[in-house]
Amino acid sequence: QVQVTESGGGMVQPGDSLRLSCVASGRPFHNSPYHNYHMGWFRQVPGKEREFVSATRWTDGSTYYVDSVKGRFTLTRENDYTVHLQMETLKPEDTAVYYCAATWAGNAWANPSQASEYDYWGQGAQVTVSA
Repeated sequence: QVQVTESGGGMVQPGDSLRLSCVASGRPFHNSPYHNYHMGWFRQVPGKEREFVSATRWTDGSTYYVDSVKGRFTLTRENDYTVHLQMETLKPEDTAVYYCAATWAGNAWANPSQASEYDYWGQGAQVTVSA
């Protein structure tokens, strides 16, 4: 079974930086050598739908961002199953629970911004941006 674990959340002031990390441990298939994933980040505030933030395609390294974080957030991949989301110039509206998600890289992955494209989810990491 695959477990997704986020780390790095916290409380910061507007303009500060924060880095979230995500690891997808385990293997999608029993006795499988495969341990590579497309991975993404979503965020959610109470009373609102989960929002896509960023994602990266294992196949070619393509990265995707929601417009509101472009130029401020950077998603990087450390290995087949670990990614980091570097968040700069944080704003109060970035406050949310951030969820990491993953799907095996052999799956079709037509729309990285859709939550339905992911099979595995973490428990979430709180990010609070407040003066």
